[in-house]
Amino acid sequence: SRAVGVAGALMSDERRPAYLAEVGADYGRIREEHAKGRERNPRIDLSAARANALSLDWKNYTPPAPSFIGVRAFRDYDLGVLARHIDWTPFFASWDLAGRYPRILEDDIVGEAARGLFADAQKLLADVIANKRLTAHGVAGFWPANAVGDDIELYADEARESPIAVLHGLRQQIAKREAGAPNFCLSDFVAPKDSGKRDYVGAFAVTAGVGEEALAASFDRANDNYSGIMAKALADRLAEAFAEHLHARVRRELWGYAKDEAISAEEMIAEKYQGVRPAPGYPAQPDHTEKATLFRLLNAGENAEMALTESYAMTPPASVSGLYFSHPQSLYFGVGNIAKDQVEDYARRKKTPVAEVERWLSPILGYDA
Repeated sequence: SRAVGVAGALMSDERRPAYLAEVGADYGRIREEHAKGRERNPRIDLSAARANALSLDWKNYTPPAPSFIGVRAFRDYDLGVLARHIDWTPFFASWDLAGRYPRILEDDIVGEAARGLFADAQKLLADVIANKRLTAHGVAGFWPANAVGDDIELYADEARESPIAVLHGLRQQIAKREAGAPNFCLSDFVAPKDSGKRDYVGAFAVTAGVGEEALAASFDRANDNYSGIMAKALADRLAEAFAEHLHARVRRELWGYAKDEAISAEEMIAEKYQGVRPAPGYPAQPDHTEKATLFRLLNAGENAEMALTESYAMTPPASVSGLYFSHPQSLYFGVGNIAKDQVEDYARRKKTPVAEVERWLSPILGYDA
C-alpha cells in the first residue's frame, strides 16, 4: 500500500498541489494506455476463450483433502509470531523509499532515512506487541468443490448434493500470442464436476487492525501524526504477514498438501511454493462483490471481527482475504480486458443486472459501457 506516502502528500500544504497535478497527469496517461491497449491486444469471443482454457490431467491426479471441512477461527493471534513474517520492502515503499529490504538500509541515497524509519518502526512494533495495542483475528475454511464451467461450486459436505455457494469466475479474453498459452480462469485449477474427482477450495480472512483506529487516534490527540501514520503502516504489514503465515500453515498442516515444505523467508515472500491465494478485487478475479460470498462462508464478522462496506472495502482497513487453491499448476494471472459477451454471461450466472456488473467491472471492460 502507498497510503502512507499519499497521506503525507495530502497533509502538506506545500506538496498537495504538485501531488494532485501529478495524479491527474498519471490518470491521463493511464487512459491513453488503456485505449492503446485495446488496439494492441485484440480480444477473442468467450466461446473461443473457453475452448482455449487451461487443460489439466485430472484423470491421473488426485486432489488432496484438507484436515477439516468448514471453518476454524484464529482469535487473538500472537503478534510476535506475525512480526517475524513481515515483508519490510512494501513498508519502505509506502513511505516513498525505493529499495529492497534489507539492502535499502545500506543504500547510498536513501539508506540513512531508511535506517531511521526502520528504528522508529521497530520501537513502535515492540510497544504494540508488548502492550497488545493491536489485536489480530483470522478465520480459514475448506469446502468440497468442483468446477462447473467458469464457476466453482462449493458444498457443505462430501455428499456434494447441492452447492452452498458459487464462486463466479472471469476468463481471460486476450488473444494469446504465444503458441499453446491458455486463457486462464480460476475454475481451471479445480476438478470439473464431470471428472468424478473430489476436489476442494479454501478461503481465509485475517486482520491485524482491531484497535488500529484507537491507536492512531491516541497519537492524533498528542499531535503526533507521524506515529499515527506509522501505526497504520505497521497494522497493514502485520495483516499481510498474517495472510502469509496462515497460508504456510494451510500448505503444511491445515490442508497439508505440502507437509515437507522447507523454504526460506525470502522464498516465501517470492511465493516459491505450491498453491495460490488470489483475492476478489485483484487481477485473477477483479469483481469486489465476490467478497460477500467469501465473508458469508467464513462468518468473518463473528469469527474475525471483519466486515465489508457498501463499496466492498474491508474493515478494519488492515485486513486481507482470499481463496486457497492447491493444484501444483495453479498460478497468479490477470484477467485483463473482457468483452461484452462475457459481461452478459457473467451477469446471467450471478443473477445480476448487466449494468451493475459493468459498474463493478468498469476497470476491465474492453468496451465503452
